[in-house]
Amino acid sequence: MKIDELKKAYDKMQLKYGDKNLDSIYNGGCEKNPNICFVFMNPTGKNIASEKSWKGRKSPWLGTKNVWKLFYSVNLLSKDTFDQIMKKKPKEWNYQFCDYVYDEVSKNKIFITNLGKCTQIDARPLSNDVLKKYLKLLRKEIDIINPKVIITFGNQVSSIILNKKISVSENRKIFHEIKIKNNKYKVYPVYYPVGNGIFNIDKSIEDIKWIVENEIKEKQKI
Repeated sequence: MKIDELKKAYDKMQLKYGDKNLDSIYNGGCEKNPNICFVFMNPTGKNIASEKSWKGRKSPWLGTKNVWKLFYSVNLLSKDTFDQIMKKKPKEWNYQFCDYVYDEVSKNKIFITNLGKCTQIDARPLSNDVLKKYLKLLRKEIDIINPKVIITFGNQVSSIILNKKISVSENRKIFHEIKIKNNKYKVYPVYYPVGNGIFNIDKSIEDIKWIVENEIKEKQKI
């Protein structure tokens, strides 16, 4: 199965769980053995690609700024690209620039997705029941891309993916395992770094840098 084959299922679920005037936001980045798969919560209408008139890629965080501060701070985005993002207003993100950003994301061997693909008009919280509807499809995503490490943002997303109650504050720099088919994956819960969680972004940066150093760079030396 190819990752694009999941889009039809996400689009059907958008009509059921998301805003009917917006489109699903899928994923983006390195689709073959990325170093890290980052799993956020769900997209909002602030993503310019959620507009039905948008014909380009529908990847997370297009037209926004805060999450790119995180990726720049953990050395997963170049200063030049970061500076361009900071200068642009949302409507100035054209198709070419969106592809440019995600080409760099892919080259840096990371994959960005959300547990829930149902775009909401704003940042209203989703129930566990709705997010759990997407778990099977997320596991298919993970199986297709086969990442070295998974980073889950926030208590809710981490708890649903790991199928147990998780408090990020008690699990910093601690991994848990999930098994998908015959493969086991390390999952690190990390503080949610944007929206209401922006005050925790420094802790997110610290933990992601530690994960990169200990899970990616150390293994590359072997």
